Amino acid sequence: MDVEVRLTGPLDVNTYILKDNISKEAVIIDVGGDFELIKQALDKDGYKIKFILNTHGHFDHVLGESELKKNYSDIPIYMHKNDMPHLKKLKEEMNYFNLDSDSEIFTPDEFIDEDTQLYIGNNKIEIFHTPGHSAGSLSYYTDGKLFCGDALFFSSIGRTDFYDGDYNTLITSIKTKILNLPDDTQVYPGHGPTTTVKHEKLSNPYLKD
Repeated sequence: MDVEVRLTGPLDVNTYILKDNISKEAVIIDVGGDFELIKQALDKDGYKIKFILNTHGHFDHVLGESELKKNYSDIPIYMHKNDMPHLKKLKEEMNYFNLDSDSEIFTPDEFIDEDTQLYIGNNKIEIFHTPGHSAGSLSYYTDGKLFCGDALFFSSIGRTDFYDGDYNTLITSIKTKILNLPDDTQVYPGHGPTTTVKHEKLSNPYLKD
């Protein structure tokens, strides 16, 4: 399975495009913007977008999705229910960063959790609830790759100073859900460069016992 990354939105979110070359299915994670351009590129190469996954509901990760829902209602959007409050406060949270947007509040097509069964082609997408950065943060694991949103970064972790963030909860999420994966797991964060589980075990200063 191939992975492409596009930097989208005002805070340079890593929007990930997963492409299964056998089924020609594609899944997009965190549409921070530029959805039309992404879809056009996938259409040109013959890929069908199966669904959109959100790691969490902070505005910078969802800014492209209200427009998506208006124009492509056949493409479902999935998220954890605990992050719906962030969607309802989208403009308020943008104002905190001195940003403004015409993006409208939207409701995901389905709320998902660790029991949800998702596939791209024949590849199962395992879902881990990894709260701490936000109450409804999710991480997605497939084909030796983990997409963890803003839970874990290269040698760092996500911020926990938002109203539903919690430092101890985040550390527990990372240690019990992410660091238990194989050492060679490629970790794709919501911002910044890719890392590995092994690197974070050995080098992340926030994860030292």
